Amino acid sequence: MLEILYQDDGLVAIHKPSGLLVHRSALDAHEERFAVQLLRDQLGRRVHPVHRLDKGTSGVLLFALDKESASALSRCFELGEVEKRYTAIVRGHPAEQGCIDHALSRRHDPAERLPAGASDTPQQAVTRYRRLATAELPYRVDRYPSSRYALLELWPLTGRRHQIRRHLKHIAHPIIGDSTFGKGQHNRLFQQLFGSQRLLLACTRMALTHPHTGVYLSIQAAPAANFASVARALGWDKALASLSAGPDS
Repeated sequence: MLEILYQDDGLVAIHKPSGLLVHRSALDAHEERFAVQLLRDQLGRRVHPVHRLDKGTSGVLLFALDKESASALSRCFELGEVEKRYTAIVRGHPAEQGCIDHALSRRHDPAERLPAGASDTPQQAVTRYRRLATAELPYRVDRYPSSRYALLELWPLTGRRHQIRRHLKHIAHPIIGDSTFGKGQHNRLFQQLFGSQRLLLACTRMALTHPHTGVYLSIQAAPAANFASVARALGWDKALASLSAGPDS
């Protein structure tokens, strides 16, 4: 049973668990469970995904319940009118706050094929972040005798493919558990120490003006248990509890 965070006549938001695809994908052809299918069966009606979260990312996932609402919500995302907040556990100690302004192409792998007619010209991509907490573990992973990690809160101001994951790799602070853009040695350390088998990235808040009522809507989801348990093991209970609505504007 999927956890429903919000529902009205036009839209529904769930807390997607890590490891669940939003919809069928050729990249995971063996998968048989999808958020679209599960939610449809749970509600007994058709649902329309209006954005996506990567398979490994948990957190707020929004659906429309009819075509009109789907069109309106899609426009909100396209126009950048939806505020999204994420929480991540990363390698190293980034600056206390920052803005990553680094254009991203559609492809992250030169061998990847684009749909016919699609452009691979890099597009502007901007992510703001602030550091919530840090930890240092007495384990040699790279060339240093100990290993540093941090808890970050992030606000993507654009919506490029794998934006947060690619931006954090770009500044040399990849997300723990990221098998594509991360560091295998650090991922394995977290598996050994904490039993963590997931990408440590969660969408913890989504806010927008309701396309039908005009009411400001804020949907929140605390990091899932298998994320929070790692944060607690690193001594970050207070940091998780202090998550705010957003960065200073």
